[in-house]
Amino acid sequence: MGLMEIIRSYSPAERRNITIYIVGIMFYKFGLEAFNGSISTLAQDRFKANNTFTKWGALTGLNQAMQCVGSIAIAPLIRKYPTRGVLAGAILIFGLMTVILLIVDAATGGKIKSNGKIHYGNYTPDALFPVYMASGVAYGMVELIRRIIPRDIVGGHVGKLKRMDATVHIFYEVAGTAGAFASAALITRLGNNYAFIVTPIFFTLAAISWSFISALDFKKETKVEGQQNSNYFVQVGHGFLHFGQAVWVGAKIIVSKRRYIWLVPGYSFALYGHRYLENGLGPAFSKRVLGVSTYSQIIVGGSNFGELLGAVTVFLTANRIHTPIPFIRLDALMLLIVWYLGWYYPPAKDVSYAWRIAATFIPVSFGWAAGDVSLAAYIQSSLARVESKVSNVSALGAVMSLLYVVYIVINAILSAVLGAYIDRQYTQTGDIHHALKMVGGVQFTVLCVIMIASTFIPPGGFAINPPLLDGEKLDEEIPVIQEPKGTSDTDSTDGKPSPSEKAHAERRSAEVEMFVPS
Repeated sequence: MGLMEIIRSYSPAERRNITIYIVGIMFYKFGLEAFNGSISTLAQDRFKANNTFTKWGALTGLNQAMQCVGSIAIAPLIRKYPTRGVLAGAILIFGLMTVILLIVDAATGGKIKSNGKIHYGNYTPDALFPVYMASGVAYGMVELIRRIIPRDIVGGHVGKLKRMDATVHIFYEVAGTAGAFASAALITRLGNNYAFIVTPIFFTLAAISWSFISALDFKKETKVEGQQNSNYFVQVGHGFLHFGQAVWVGAKIIVSKRRYIWLVPGYSFALYGHRYLENGLGPAFSKRVLGVSTYSQIIVGGSNFGELLGAVTVFLTANRIHTPIPFIRLDALMLLIVWYLGWYYPPAKDVSYAWRIAATFIPVSFGWAAGDVSLAAYIQSSLARVESKVSNVSALGAVMSLLYVVYIVINAILSAVLGAYIDRQYTQTGDIHHALKMVGGVQFTVLCVIMIASTFIPPGGFAINPPLLDGEKLDEEIPVIQEPKGTSDTDSTDGKPSPSEKAHAERRSAEVEMFVPS
């Protein structure tokens, strides 16, 4: 399929919404990289040497757990208002959260870097915990909507979803790569306590852009017979209960068939490996081996560029590689590259070596991004076909909830435990190379073996490039079931919701309450 054929496969309305969405997401990603890069280096520089990566691991784990809370908190608003408005509002709230730390630093005497010296405010570094946790809530709000919009825009056709996800990921990583490198430059110029001053500006631009997305066939939630109106906080409380129910239902779906059970190592383990690569290995090597925490942003920039190449590959091979199996296997093998870090002794404070390490992270993140984009499209399309078989709970939302909870638990535990191990090795020996062999080489080898083994579980998985998994054909639209005569929306004359309106309300409610960010 040529480029023009791909473009014409989307309707004019779909092309318009995808374009606007991409513009907004590039602003968002650039601002996000500036914020995350600054917080990462700020935490590593301000936490004491004997617990730097213990606290950093706990901080990132709590931030990601709070993303889950944010996704639940925003769900009632998605059911009542058009997605574009909620998305724009959520990104503005996220922008306000990032301003808090700037205000705290300035109010306690902090200043922009001058004469090569960073002037921090007189506040305890532990204050980063509530601030980063609050930003995690706002982050989760935005990420939830990001995961819902693609299927809202193009439907359940796996080919269109793959190409849209890949296209969005390409531009997302273009902005991410630029943002990571720009973050390193801003930290060098302004200091890591003020480098993210550009974040609220870019988040505002993203909000303005997203406000021009169409309503995406939005229907305000219809009151279903037997339900009572409740305020926002009651609905949020219901959201937490429904989230727990979703995890349980997701677990039952996952273990019910071979075609789904492999998703736990294929998605959750792979996501953990990628996050630890960028949030654990990269910062530890930069701080303790290269001696400059800011260099971690250069390394993250290389990782983001690898993700860009992976997304491009999925876009170009959407019609040739029909399942995520080949990409998951590639992702697993690429993890083994990190073994070299345990034997690598570059000179300290030489930025050229940070660029060399960034280059070695490109193939690792290439494999993960290719697997992630193709697997996300597979999950969305495959589970969209079983929605009608699961009552009260969105199958897609339930499975994604389960997969994300598995990732959160693994990340929260291992990030802090492995961070403590790195700190202990550094305190005792003044060197972390042995720790890098363990937390990098050994850990990632275990992940590699588990991930590759999991790809042989689904029926058809033994093929190098399986055309189908369990005989399921996903490269076509989900069939629309015609309603029996007398049950359409316009046939309801007594003011009560029709069966289709009830189904829409229940489906939308279930899906947004249990869809979580990754």
